[in-house]
Amino acid sequence: QLETLEQEEQECLELRPHPTEKRTHIVSHQHGMTVTKTLQEGEAEPQCQSFCYSRAKLRGLLLEGASLLLLRVLAHRQTMPPNLVFPAMDTECDLCTSSY
Repeated sequence: QLETLEQEEQECLELRPHPTEKRTHIVSHQHGMTVTKTLQEGEAEPQCQSFCYSRAKLRGLLLEGASLLLLRVLAHRQTMPPNLVFPAMDTECDLCTSSY
């Protein structure tokens, strides 16, 4: 049984005259997961948004690191179970599904 405890993602766009930096921090806790998104454009004040998902909504959640591990296991076994679908998060950290 795998569980993501913490994940951090950083994306930098070097666009002139305002470079943009986007950070996402996801941390697991007793009641679920907290997602904190930070966006900074140029010299402006960073915009921060934080929200939580309950454990019930995240049951079976497959984040990026776990997804890579699953793909390696499936490749090693050289098998793909039919209709393999997991809850996941899209690029905006909204809940969605991931199908393999």
